[in-house]
Amino acid sequence: MWRGLKPLGLDPGSGGYRRYAWTGADLECREWFRAQAESRGLVHEIDRNGNQWAWLGDPLAGDAVVTGSHLDSVPDGGAFDGPLGVVSSFAALDELRSRGAEFTRPFAVTNFGDEEGARFGLACVGSRLAAGQLTRQDAHRLRDGDGVPLPRAMEAAGHDPDAIGPDPERLARIGAFVELHVEQGRALDLSGDPVGIASAIWPHGRWRFDFRGEANHAGTTRLTDRRDPMLTYAETVLAARREAELAGGLATFGKIAVEPNGVNAIPSLVRGWLDSRAADQATLDAVVTAVERAAREHAERAGIDLDVVRESFTAVVEFQHALRDEIGRILGGRGTEGTGQAVPVLGTGAGHDAGILSASVPTAMLFVRNPTGISHSPAEHAAEDDCVAGVRALADVLEGLACS
Repeated sequence: MWRGLKPLGLDPGSGGYRRYAWTGADLECREWFRAQAESRGLVHEIDRNGNQWAWLGDPLAGDAVVTGSHLDSVPDGGAFDGPLGVVSSFAALDELRSRGAEFTRPFAVTNFGDEEGARFGLACVGSRLAAGQLTRQDAHRLRDGDGVPLPRAMEAAGHDPDAIGPDPERLARIGAFVELHVEQGRALDLSGDPVGIASAIWPHGRWRFDFRGEANHAGTTRLTDRRDPMLTYAETVLAARREAELAGGLATFGKIAVEPNGVNAIPSLVRGWLDSRAADQATLDAVVTAVERAAREHAERAGIDLDVVRESFTAVVEFQHALRDEIGRILGGRGTEGTGQAVPVLGTGAGHDAGILSASVPTAMLFVRNPTGISHSPAEHAAEDDCVAGVRALADVLEGLACS
């Protein structure tokens, strides 16, 4: 499966993946998913929001056990974020069949669309739409960096953009959703465990900062005569790091757009996107408030106009304790390596489809050890032995939840 998926959307220059929603690379990944489903005798289905499902058993019967993740990527992302969960889901089904396990509940593997939000700027679009956390009207307003609206992109890829929207009937038929994911940190590496269980997802969001100044000639305009928004943006980036350190949260300006974007031109607009996360809501609020306050102070001194818009936000997600405890019992009793040792439970600062669905469906997550902690990068990695341990752990969980 890895060999079949590896070349899809791979950029030879960066060595990273560019699997953006509703592009050719994304469609190739979707075709790969369909082929994996059909090769196993599963019924392949695409829902109204473009999410893919591979069903074993009657999807209308209810109380289904579902696993999976996503196949899209951030710009120049790694091979494991998302795809490891999808590949492991199919592999876990193969493992259960080799054990002779009999399913007593409907089962499905899923690929949620546009989880990373790399193209349209909003994460987890497919699951947000299904859960009713993104309206059709708001989704239709989304545009990519080239100004292409989401409806046009979906239509070009063969999907009806007017069909998207909440899908409560489908979600009501899911009794449990378990997402396996490579850990985006080093907690498991430090503890020496190949697999862990998620406790919660930190609250997090994205804020757009628009700094507006005055375009002018870089070679003729005196420094004292400039209204350069790039300087104010730079001060804000430094303030974000400082305030995050002080509060104990995280703050990152990882994306920027500049107009007119000329080497010899003072910018008229610098638009930067802040990603901020923290272990609790109070800390997150403190970080973002302090960053915005610093930005406005710098902007006022420099004669720069500033607009701040919150583009997305996800409150803290506590995975259902009953399901989490049941998974802990299953894995603790058998041991992910046959040891019978308790599996570690850890929080995460990264958002996931499981977090979005948690308001509608009992959800849980498994993490596979990442020896460097690097993610959203071509250097992202998980050792083969750990990936196998993840498959076996997921198979144990699915057997405990869905099989006799």
